[in-house]
Amino acid sequence: MNTRDTLYADNDGQLVIGGCKAGELVKQFGTPLYVMDEKYIRDICKSYYKVLDEKYPDSLVCFASKAFSCKAVYKIVESERLGADVVSGGELYTALQAGMSADKMYFHGNNKSVKELSEAVAAGVHAVVIDSLYEIDLLDSIAREKGKTQKVLVRVNPGIDAHTHRFIQTTRVDSKFGFSVSDGAALDAIRAILAKKNLAFTGLHCHIGSQIFELKPFKIAVDKMTDFIKTLNVELGCTVKELNMGGGYGITYTSEDKPLKPYQYVEAIVDRLTEDIAEKKISAPKLILEPGRSIVGEAGITLYTVGAIKDIKDVKKYISVDGGMFENPRYALYEAKYEAVLANKANAPATETVTVAGKCCESGDMLVADAKLPKAESGDILAVLSTGAYNYSMSSNYNRNSVPPVVLVNAGKAEYIVKPQTYEDLVSRDVCPTYLSED
Repeated sequence: MNTRDTLYADNDGQLVIGGCKAGELVKQFGTPLYVMDEKYIRDICKSYYKVLDEKYPDSLVCFASKAFSCKAVYKIVESERLGADVVSGGELYTALQAGMSADKMYFHGNNKSVKELSEAVAAGVHAVVIDSLYEIDLLDSIAREKGKTQKVLVRVNPGIDAHTHRFIQTTRVDSKFGFSVSDGAALDAIRAILAKKNLAFTGLHCHIGSQIFELKPFKIAVDKMTDFIKTLNVELGCTVKELNMGGGYGITYTSEDKPLKPYQYVEAIVDRLTEDIAEKKISAPKLILEPGRSIVGEAGITLYTVGAIKDIKDVKKYISVDGGMFENPRYALYEAKYEAVLANKANAPATETVTVAGKCCESGDMLVADAKLPKAESGDILAVLSTGAYNYSMSSNYNRNSVPPVVLVNAGKAEYIVKPQTYEDLVSRDVCPTYLSED
C-alpha cells in the first residue's frame, strides 16, 4: 500500500483515510462504500498547474468527467482552476448543475446525439470536439438554427501504439475515435469545417490512450501533432489556436505499476511542445490537458464487509464481500488488477493468498485475484485501493443491487457526496402497462 499523509495505518492497525478511520466510516455509512480523499484530489490538481504556470501559462487543465462525474467533484476541480471535458448530455447537465462555467467545457464523443449537440450549443460550451464527418453537417445545422457560431476542435488519430490494454488504446489505426492523419481524413475534415458558416475551426485534439507509464508516447504525439499543425498552416492557411493533448497518465493500482508523477508527464509534453514550436516555426497554441484517472483514481478507496469464506482444498480460497461487478466492473471488463488490505488489520502480516469475490450471480464476478492478506474472518473490513476512477462512474444495478453511496473525507470529516440508493429508488421508474391489470 502506497501510504501518504492522508492514507496510512495507525498504531492500532486501523486504516485511516483523510483523517477518518475505516471502521468508523463503516459504522456510520455501511458497506459497500466509496470513499474519496478530498485533499489528495486537490493536491493532484495543483501539481498540474505548478508546471503549467511556470512553463506554459497559456493552458487549461480539464477534468475528464468520465472518470467520476458528480456535482461535488466538479465543484472541487473548478475551485482548483480546472475546466471539464464531458462526453454526454448527462455529464454536461451535472457539471452545469454544479455551477461550472460552460465556457470551460469541451464536449466529446464519437456519436453525439442531436439532443446532446443541441444542449451543448445552447449551454455555450467552449468547443465541441468533432469526431466524424456526419457530425460536421449536423452541428453546423444546429448552430445555424440557434443563431450561433460554434467553436470546434477536430479529434486527430496520429497512429501511436501506446503500451496499454487494447481496449483503452485510442489512436490505433482501427480505433473508433478520431480522423487519421496518414490517410488524409483529418485534413479533409478540417477543410469541410472551414467551409461551414456556423462552425469555427479552433484547434486539434489528440488522446493516445489511458494508464500509460512512459513519456515517449506523449513526446511522439506532440511531434506528430505539431507536424500536422505545420501542414495545416501551409496547405489550408489556417491557424491552430488550441492544442488538446488529452490525458492518459498512469496511476498505481498495484505494486507492479510504476507510474511517473503527474508533473513529469506535463513537463515532458510542455518541453517537447516548446521545442517543436521553435523548430517548426508555428504559432504557440493554447495547451489543453484532460487528466481524469490521475486526479481521482488513487483518491478513491472502496470499503466492503467480508461475508462467506470458501476454502477449496489445494485449489483456491475465496473471500466474498458485499460488493462486486455492479460497483466495480473493471475486473470483468479488463481483468484489472487491484490491491486490497484488511482495514481493521492493516498492520498484520499477509499470510494468505486469496481471491476476492463479489456477490453477483456471475462466475466472473471477481474484484481482486491473488490478494495477499492476513487471515480474514467474516465481518472484517476489506479496503480495495485506487477505486476512484471508473468505479462509481461505471456502476450499475445488476442483480438489482444498489449503487453504493460516496463519501468525501477531509481532515477527519466525512459527508455524503452521493447518497445511498434505496429499494424504492430501484423501482421508481418501473411501470406496468395497463393491460397487465385487465381481467
